[in-house]
Order: sequence, then structure tokens, then C-alpha cells
Amino acid sequence: MSLAVLYSRALSGMEAALVTVEVHLAGGLPSFTIVGLPETEVKESRERVRAALQNCQFDFPARRITVNLAPADLPKESGRYDLPIALGILAATGQIPGDKLAAYEFAGELALTGELRPIRGALAMTYRAANSGRAFMLPEANASEAALVEEAIVYPAKSLLQVAAHLTGRELIQPFISRPQTIAPHYPDMCEVKGQERVKRALEIAAAGDHSVLMVGPPGTGKSMLAARFPGILPQMTEMEALESAAIQSLDGSFDVRRWKTRPYRAPHHTASGVALVGGGSNPHPGEISMAMHGVLFLDELPEFDRSVLEVLREPLESGRITISRAARRAEFPARFQLIAAMNPCPCGYFGHYNGKCHCTPDQIAHYRGKISGPLLDRIDIQIEVLAVPQQDLLKKTDGESSAEIQLRVEAARQRQLARQNKPNAQLSVTELDALCTPDKEGEALLKLAITRLDLSARAYHRVLKMARTIADLAGSDEIQTQHIAEAVQYRRMDKRS
Repeated sequence: MSLAVLYSRALSGMEAALVTVEVHLAGGLPSFTIVGLPETEVKESRERVRAALQNCQFDFPARRITVNLAPADLPKESGRYDLPIALGILAATGQIPGDKLAAYEFAGELALTGELRPIRGALAMTYRAANSGRAFMLPEANASEAALVEEAIVYPAKSLLQVAAHLTGRELIQPFISRPQTIAPHYPDMCEVKGQERVKRALEIAAAGDHSVLMVGPPGTGKSMLAARFPGILPQMTEMEALESAAIQSLDGSFDVRRWKTRPYRAPHHTASGVALVGGGSNPHPGEISMAMHGVLFLDELPEFDRSVLEVLREPLESGRITISRAARRAEFPARFQLIAAMNPCPCGYFGHYNGKCHCTPDQIAHYRGKISGPLLDRIDIQIEVLAVPQQDLLKKTDGESSAEIQLRVEAARQRQLARQNKPNAQLSVTELDALCTPDKEGEALLKLAITRLDLSARAYHRVLKMARTIADLAGSDEIQTQHIAEAVQYRRMDKRS
């Protein structure tokens, strides 16, 4: 047999396209050629495969070897093709049987000794490949994450020799059974934040309805502490949410199975570029907004981010996904995150502080706040002031509600939403708003007054309705009442800026 055919996977964004690995041996001068749009890492596999086969005491054929990675127009990257290429050579030379290869998909990077090293994207590949009807054979270090996909059959391998022994039937590898930790994720507790009850209430509403938040206040008022504790009051992750989040993290190799069902918390520095935030590169990789999938993206010192960087958030905040287009590549990543942002009220940071040491002029304050564009601000549901905590309150012992207590109310409100419309309130469409978010007569009159006084845009009007619906859900009310509208309007005070 001079031809062997195996299967593997390529990653393009979140898609894991099937790759057919064809290995052909022919007469002529000895050579080793890989075709099918391979990138540098794939081209270098020739030397890794050659050394691994020889160090495992296999015969390396002194013939013309051609490896085709099909489809030819799909770029191939990383060292995941080492294992299928090596097995293809062994099958083509008759050193292992080729009749069982079609039942598996293979991925793994070879060390020169023949050991298998972990690869990126194992969970993402298995997540997309689970319905192929084939088992997945990959490095042992990736097995625990890949086996989180319930439908997948995963075979963990330590080395090329072990895979060859399995295929020849001498020593079978047992399928891996996932046993993710069941210990509840640990987050900092909200009770550690002194005061700020109004802000905690706003964050509770945000957690219940999946709303975005902007906190405005002087330094040292607890904005960063509140943001760090926000994941602890979010509803517990579902199996599907955990799987989607883990699949994204798997793309850059950062997923840890010990953090299964732990909501991601990403806090990029304000010097981050647009590519770092939304993803990109010649071979597109996910950015911070995708890595925060089903978790929290915290942007501290919001006006210090480059304005062009902030503007790229506008589309994913609305659609929950980001499409990255390059000359030769196009990739789409999910970006369903909760934005929590913080900023100072003025350049010096102390406007409105009880110490009265701010001397910023109105023009300076307006210029500083103007760094955040109106369209972006319009997309942030809750905009709330974080006032300085009085000194006497700082001396008191913490006695506020714990994150667990707040989370119970959030869970109950979220379950009401899922039972009613199968999605959080923040994701309601305009049609669903008309059907599900109609206030009573007094509330409607108050909403009309708010539209006039605050000059709300159509988008801001819809977001007020969504927040009011969430507030009603927290109160256990089927109807949106006047007090729900009044509280929701209070969280849009920055819409009216001079």
C-alpha cells in the first residue's frame, strides 16, 4: 500500500473544518513534500515526523513522500498535523494496518522522541467534530478538556508508539471519561465592599438581565472592587454556556479544566489595541471580548482607552458576535459578554468628592467625558455615579449582603426570563419588547416624560424598557409598573450631558 488517508481538523475562527490527510509514496529521489496551503509550523513537521519515526525505531522510507492536506484552499497552521502525517507514513509503508484509520480523527504535535505534546483548540475541534461519527485521538494532556463534549469519544495518547500499538491491536487505549470538578467556583464576595448600596442594586439588575454597566466616580470609591465581585452574583453557568466559553479559551490554550463552569473575568489594560480587544491577526485569533464569552469584560479608566479602540465595541455589544475579515481569511467569533466599565468624573478624578479639591473647569470635564462617544454610551444600559464613601462608614465593619444572597435573587429573576422568552431581557428584540415590555398607564406617561426631558434615542428608550422589565422580574411582578420605569430611568442620567 503506497497511499494512506486519515482525518484531522483545521481551526478557522470557531469553525473546525474537516481536513483529509493524504500520504503517498512514490519512486524517485527521496523527498518529503507537504502541500495544501501549509503555514510554517506545518512545513516544519517534516523534520519532527522524520526524527520521531526514527527514534521510535520505525523505518523511514527513502522514497518520494507527498502529503496533501485537503481542502487545498484552507490555510493549515500549528503542529497538530504531526500525528496524522506520521501515521499516514506508517500506514503507507505497511508498518501499521490502514483499515482502521477511517474510524478516527487525529491531532497532536510530536516531540523528537515520539512523545505527544498538547495542542491548542482541542475542545473547539471536538465541539465541532462530535457529530462526525468518528472517535478523536489526541494528546493525553488535552483529553480532559476534549471529553467535556458529551457526544465525543476521546482516546488519550502519550506517544506515537502508543497510538501505533492501539491501531495494531497489541495494546488498546481506553476512551477517556471526563470528570470535571464539581466544586463551586470561588469569586470575591460583595459583602467586602463598604457602602455603595445603590451601586450594588444597579449591579444586581445588570446581573439579572444581562445588562452592561458604566460606573462613574472618584478614585478609591470601590469601582474596581465592585467589578471584580460582579461575576459572583451572576447566575451559575449552564452546561452549554460553560462549553462555549471553554471552547473559546481552548483556542489560545488558556483553558483549565479545573475552572470548568467558572465565568471568565477579563480586564485588559487601557493601552490595549483594537486587535487585542476584538481579535485579529493574519490567522485570526479571538480577542478579549471573545475570551470573556458568558463572563465579564471590565474596562477600567474607560476614557484612557484610544477612542478608535472603544468604537470597535459597538457592533459586538449589539449582536453578540464579531466578524474579522482579512484579505485571505474571514473568521467569526462569539462575543456574548457583559461589559462593566469604570471612569473618573473629571480629569483630576475628584469632581463631586466631599473633600472639594477638584478644580477642573466645565470645559475640561466636558472634554474628558466627550472621549466616550455618544453612540457607545447609548449602548451601555446602566450608567451610575459611584459616590465617595463617607469616612464614618469606612470605619464600620462590613455587614452588607453576601454575593450568595444577591445571586439567589438574580437566579430567580433570570429563571422568570428564561421561562417567559428563553433569553435574558437585554437580548430582547423590538418585536418582543412590544409584546413583553408594555408598562401600565402611569408608567407609560412617566416614560414619555423621560424621553422628552432626557432626549432619549430610540435605542436608549428600548434599553430603559428592558431594564424596567428586569426590575419587575426582580420584584416578582408580571406587569411593568411606574416604580420600575422610574428606577430604570435613573440609570440613564448620563444621556443628558452638556
